[in-house]
Amino acid sequence: MNINIKRVYEPPAKEDGVRILVDRLWPRGLTKEKASVDIWLKEIAPSTDLRKWFAHDHGKWTEFKTRYRAELKENDKQVALLKEEIKKGKVTLMYGAKDEEYNEAVVLQEFLKKL
Repeated sequence: MNINIKRVYEPPAKEDGVRILVDRLWPRGLTKEKASVDIWLKEIAPSTDLRKWFAHDHGKWTEFKTRYRAELKENDKQVALLKEEIKKGKVTLMYGAKDEEYNEAVVLQEFLKKL
């Protein structure tokens, strides 16, 4: 599986393939044209409650990953949509968080690679 992750604020590149935004909220200050997002799967993002609970607190990272994976396991429709795109070719999971190591795209990438 060719699944990359990238911050949505970074310029698009040919090697991105299909650019899929996996945030529940649209990134601040970014136009649709500048984001160059092909698909927005906001329903695959962590629930609002989980996102607010985590609040990018590194101390909650392990528990966040566990809870988010549990949500993904219950989200068959969105996971199936994403798997269909992956079958077609290269995809890049786009996220808006400033933290490049502790964000939902990292968890989602790991989750998808284990399927």
